[in-house]
Amino acid sequence: MSLTLEASHERLPLAREFRISRGAKTHADVIVVQLRWQGVTGRGEAVPYARYGETIEAALSELNQLAPQLTHIDDHARLPQLMRAGAARNALDCAFWDLIANHRQTPVSTLTGLTPPTQCLTAQTVSVGPVEQMQQEALSLGQAGLIKIKLDPQDVVAKIRAIHQVCPDSQFIVDANEGWSMELLKEVAPQLKALNVALIEQPLPVSDDAALEGYECPVPLCADESCHTSDNLSTLKKRYQAVNIKLDKTGGLTEAISLYNSAKALDFKIMVGCMVASSLAMAPAFLLCSGVDFVDLDGPVLIKSDRPDGFEIHHGVMRPSTRLLWGTGITNHTP
Repeated sequence: MSLTLEASHERLPLAREFRISRGAKTHADVIVVQLRWQGVTGRGEAVPYARYGETIEAALSELNQLAPQLTHIDDHARLPQLMRAGAARNALDCAFWDLIANHRQTPVSTLTGLTPPTQCLTAQTVSVGPVEQMQQEALSLGQAGLIKIKLDPQDVVAKIRAIHQVCPDSQFIVDANEGWSMELLKEVAPQLKALNVALIEQPLPVSDDAALEGYECPVPLCADESCHTSDNLSTLKKRYQAVNIKLDKTGGLTEAISLYNSAKALDFKIMVGCMVASSLAMAPAFLLCSGVDFVDLDGPVLIKSDRPDGFEIHHGVMRPSTRLLWGTGITNHTP
């Protein structure tokens, strides 16, 4: 029986409007790949991202054009030669891992040699807004241990100070999404350190981050948009102290493992992050979360209704369900 591939677009309503420095959205647009082989199925989910020149339509077209070239379960090994790193390859790579696990009746964790945590603390996200609104959104998280705060260049310190007032024991990750200048970073970083900020994520545009070379920031800096695969880690080492591993950037779990190992060897701090998506997209990334410095996999909390057999996330503590929807090698799951 030949391998079959189905790729589809799903629109997942969000629990509330999600806003970053580049704009806002009320839905998460994801692609889902389903593979079938000898009566067994595997699924993967990914988020094409406009910042990287990706669209839902282009991702689906790429997958549909590739489908006739994939005839066997072993074609998984050929993906890096057939597709560039990105969301389309991520969905397909993760679907292959799920398929192989189910075919062999062996969990992906065993196949990869990864040891996922039984639970971990994930950041919970506060999106960009007025000071009072962001303060109330942070307060609603119930004294979360780790809060990720999306910030544009306006009122940076005032917003963090207001959130710190109501969450004095929380640690904060500040995510500028390329929205700051070098001057602003130098101005606010010392004040942010005093307000429990543990990490500043992608403060400058990718095109400008060479300016970080030689700058000793009082808060560790994390490359997100500047870090996709393991190819440019040696350059990033001169500019950042941490990297954010997202499977939609790496092109799937396979390259994410390579990036993880390479980053560890270079003594980077590591964050495992996500786009806004369901537990089907979080499950492969969760395998990397043992021994990392920060986890940011709160996508299922941000959507209105997660998929069955997804993660349980309460007060930032993330646990897989007893019958996780991906990668278990036990049985196939309904969408």
